[in-house]
Amino acid sequence: MTAESTISVDLPVAGRRVTVVGSSGRAMTATGSLISAGAVVTVVSPEPGAYLSDLADRGLITICRRVFTPADIGSAALVFACTGSPGGDAAITVAAGERGVLCISDNPPNAAPPPTRFGRAHTGVGRVTLVGGGPGHPGLLTIAGRDAIAAADVIVTDRLAPVAALTEIAPRAQIIDVSKIPGGRRTEQFQINAMLIDHALAGATVVRLKGGDGFVFGRGGEEVDECVRAGVPVEVIPGVSSAIAAPASAMIPATHRGLTQGFTVISGHVPPDHPQSAVNYEALAQANTTIILMMAVANLDAITRALISGGMDADTPAAVIADGSLPSQREVRGRLDTIAGAAHRAGIGPPATTVIGAVAGFVPGYAAHHEATQVKVG
Repeated sequence: MTAESTISVDLPVAGRRVTVVGSSGRAMTATGSLISAGAVVTVVSPEPGAYLSDLADRGLITICRRVFTPADIGSAALVFACTGSPGGDAAITVAAGERGVLCISDNPPNAAPPPTRFGRAHTGVGRVTLVGGGPGHPGLLTIAGRDAIAAADVIVTDRLAPVAALTEIAPRAQIIDVSKIPGGRRTEQFQINAMLIDHALAGATVVRLKGGDGFVFGRGGEEVDECVRAGVPVEVIPGVSSAIAAPASAMIPATHRGLTQGFTVISGHVPPDHPQSAVNYEALAQANTTIILMMAVANLDAITRALISGGMDADTPAAVIADGSLPSQREVRGRLDTIAGAAHRAGIGPPATTVIGAVAGFVPGYAAHHEATQVKVG
């Protein structure tokens, strides 16, 4: 199949049932794009990867953990065959055609041979570029980030990166899922480091794609260090940090004149009494600035109690934003002493960002007409 025998079209998938078969990199990007477009997605795969499993855990897709059968086409308006096997994709295409359903295959019949291993001629050592992908919405990926992704042979991606954008930007790149799910499946950091270095030493142009900014709780510094030690050229492209973007998506400013003069971003992945916790919550409670908590859903109750014990007023406004910037975004607001329970009752899970401080009570159109009140501490 040549380029002249195909056309590109935009399909109206919002609200329509779409079946994606497989868990390959292309299955990941297709699923992400379909979710962004509002489709009702079912993935069929006996061994779905961490990225797809996380989407199912968050209620964004349905997964059938088994081998594909023609019955899986069911009432689907569209099918994607992305098993990574030309024979498997061909069989799915035939089954869909027999039922009058359009099938988009990652390995269409009579397709031209794939390009060389890395798409372009490479000699010597390649390079690694760390790209901060922003909070999740593809539109918040920077121009420099898009350019780097478009030039990539291999993309090593996290679950919170804008995977949906990869279908358009890097349709032929190799996609590697290294997602880390809290309390669940994960690719260890030493394995990720080795992947980046091995692919680059083989001559590939590698993008390490992360959600938010790779240098804000993203372990980007570790990856840069390992690449430099291995003699691999490395570049960093900053991203829009979720610590700021998620609250902004909920119309909550990190700072606001008359309310606060600063903010502190904290990792809440361990509770205050954990040996690995290095945060002085008593000092934080007295700082009178906005507190932004990342990765804190599981420990939110313990953290809020520590802040109250440290002297922060229990009435301090607080908010939790889940899936910030995405169509699935949800928000819960309350007070310091109620926000953990409110988030739990609402079924809020990661990824979520918590904002504590006067700005969490900010309401556009209302705040400008009322005297600002500072957070009270005892």
